[in-house]
This record gives sequence, C-alpha cells and structure tokens, in this order.
Amino acid sequence: MTRSRAALLIALGIDNFGTGLFLPLVLLYVTREIGLPLGVAGMAITAGGLVAFAVPPVAGHLVDWIGPRWVVITAFLVQATGVSLYLVADGIVTVVAVAMIVAVGQQLFYCALYVLVADVAGNVPKERPFALVAMVRTACFGAGAFAAAFVPSSYRTALVGDAFTFMVAAGVVAVFVHAPHKVARFEKVPARVSKNRPYLALILFCGLFTLSLDFFLVGMPVFVLDRLRGPSWLPGAILAVFTLSFSMSGTLALRHTRRFTRIGAMRLGSGLFAVWSALSFVAIFVPLDALPLYLMTVTLVLAAGELVFGPRGGALAEAAAPPTARGRYLAAYQYAFTFSSVLAPAVAGLFSLAVWLPWVLVAACACLAVAGLGWLGPRLPEDAVTPIQG
Repeated sequence: MTRSRAALLIALGIDNFGTGLFLPLVLLYVTREIGLPLGVAGMAITAGGLVAFAVPPVAGHLVDWIGPRWVVITAFLVQATGVSLYLVADGIVTVVAVAMIVAVGQQLFYCALYVLVADVAGNVPKERPFALVAMVRTACFGAGAFAAAFVPSSYRTALVGDAFTFMVAAGVVAVFVHAPHKVARFEKVPARVSKNRPYLALILFCGLFTLSLDFFLVGMPVFVLDRLRGPSWLPGAILAVFTLSFSMSGTLALRHTRRFTRIGAMRLGSGLFAVWSALSFVAIFVPLDALPLYLMTVTLVLAAGELVFGPRGGALAEAAAPPTARGRYLAAYQYAFTFSSVLAPAVAGLFSLAVWLPWVLVAACACLAVAGLGWLGPRLPEDAVTPIQG
C-alpha cells in the first residue's frame, strides 16, 4: 500500500506539472493563436464545458462498479486527446468541441480521484491524505506554470507538454497503483443524492467558493497582461507564490486550525477568498513598478483560504456520504468544481466589459458561501462536522 501511495503521488505530480504548463495559458492560446476575441473565447470554453454537467452521474456509477483506478486512467487519456486537439482548432466551433472533450476528461478524473485517494489511504481520517495530495498537486502545478514562462514558443510547446504528461500519468497509475475497492451492489441506495438536500447545499456552497480559485487560474493572467499591462513573467510568478506557499503549508495549516469544525474552517477560507478578490481589484490603482510585489503579497491571502478550506471540503463530502454509495456521492460533489471551472472562463471574459465586474462577482460568491455554510452546518451529520483532531 505504501508503494501505491507513492506511485499515486508521483502520477498526480506529473499530471499537474503538465496542467500547470498549459491551463493558465488556455485563454491566451485561444485568443492569440486561434484568434478569437477575449469575450468570445471565454464563452466558447464555457459552452464546451457545459457537457461536464452530464458526467458525474455516469462517473459515479463507474467508480462504484469498476473502481476509481480505471476511471482515473481513462480520464487521463481523454484529457490527453482533448488537449492535443487544440493544435488543430481553428474557430469557435472547434474550440467548443475541444473544450467538451477536455471537460469530460476532467470530470471523470475528479469524480474518481478522491475515492482512489481514500482507498489507497485506508481506514484513517481523510484530511491528511487529501491535504498531502493537494500539496503535491499544487507544487507541481506551480512548477509547470513557472516552467511555461521559459519554454520557447510557449503556447504550443506547453500544450504538447500537457498532453504528454497526461499519458505518462496514466501509465504510472496503470502499472504501479493498486488499491482495494469493494464493488458496490446496486441495490436501493439510502438517501439518494438528489433527495439529500443538505448534501446538495454542500455542493452549491462549495461551488461558490471554488469559483475564486478557478478564476484565479484562468483570469489572473488576463487581468495582469491585458488589463494591467504588467510584465509577461508576472502571472507565472504569482502562480509560483501561490503554489509554493500552499505546497509547503498544507499539513501545517491543518494543525493550526484543528480546533475548527470542518464547516468553521470552510467559512474562514471563503471569507479569505472574498478579501483576496477585493485586494486584487485594488491593483488597478497600484503603480506599475510596485505591481509585482503587491500582487504576489495579495496571493498569500488566496493561498491561506485554500489551505483551510480545501482538505476540509473533501473530507466533509466523504464523511457525509453513505458508505455504500461513496462513488455516486463524491461524483455528485464534483458538481461544485464543475460549476466553477465552467463558469470561470466566462467570468474572466467579463474583463472585456469592465475591469471591476469579475472581481465583484467572485467576491459576492465567496460571501454567499460564508453565509450558506453557516446555515448548512447544523443540517449535516454531526460526526461529519465534528472538530478535526491531530
């Protein structure tokens, strides 16, 4: 099992290095290489991503049926195919089609990932394994984003690198990762997701929170380069600050906030994201020579919010799911991330209307998450919300 844990972390690191190479550049690739206007590019990627809403119900059944390992492998290969097809995209129709394929792969991956992590981790509280996975993925994402700034002909080279790393990661999981998985028998499932209103509310409020992070990934390069006219190296440096601080402090943040309930920690994280949004907007008033230091400092607020929210959200979703339907419940939980990843490019496209508009929208969603999670806490199972120990 120790070997499988190490192999899984290696595979996820390889995957996220490639994602860091290309994901922050996707809007810039579509605008500068394919030639779509910013607003159109954002809406095209968002339109393609809408197909992701159909994936979790199917993915959840697959995870419960064949196990999360094979779903993760399939997801890597689907994403490799989709990213590769950006090389031949030449207009809005093909961009939408490629975005659809990538979105399907992403949803398959996230619907299966945390079930696979839980299976490999064994019968232990899941905060620490989830935090360790997040630290590795974030560190490697940041390394990829930083490397992209130094790759010649960076857009196309980064794209090819992303596709290649997906295929390598699939091979590592297929050969080296083995995890016990009890195949679900599809008798009547207690408390179906669609009838479990507190769980549906958890999905909604987590989606409002994660919009900030997805917007940071795809919108910050546009904000810095197209709206602030900042230096070309700055988006990569900002991502490096985020990933470095996150990758070094995940388990430390768990220890320092262990007296919080899971809901309390998630509310704190949401509030920090609202503060980050407001401070980022203020950057339009900062002199250009002071802009790099200001934005990199502000990014620490974002990192702090994700540090206290991220592992708790996944652990709460896992703990609140019926054991006989974990795959289906955690797949449904991925709608939180589907919502944010699909919406983020369109929100970034709003920079074409007004520089303040995306920041106000993102901050409002984070504030709604703070309020909504406070209402939700007493309505979830008490043993899922209890204070985190250790």
